[in-house]
Amino acid sequence: MHQPLPAVGAAEVPVDAFVLDVREDGEWLAGHVADALHIPMGTLVGRVDEVPQEKRVYVMCRVGGRSGQVTAYLVQRGWDAVNIDGGMLAWEAAGRPMVSETGTPPYVA
Repeated sequence: MHQPLPAVGAAEVPVDAFVLDVREDGEWLAGHVADALHIPMGTLVGRVDEVPQEKRVYVMCRVGGRSGQVTAYLVQRGWDAVNIDGGMLAWEAAGRPMVSETGTPPYVA
């Protein structure tokens, strides 16, 4: 039987949450959650050991599709992972803080 994917709205993510951002480099550079871990989805399998297993992992992408796939992958392998519904677009809409790596104001690319 298929279990529903654990998910939470952007406004409900705890301030001190561990966020895994699985977007591509250009998306990350434009704007992301401060202190998030950036591992693009295509490189996750080779870097999964960088994702902590001792804490809940909140998985982020632009709208929730890629992060949903990564959440399912992690949950199947024993992580306590939760998809952030609506991704960075919902994060931005909820007024949650973002930073950029470009020196310009952060935005969702």
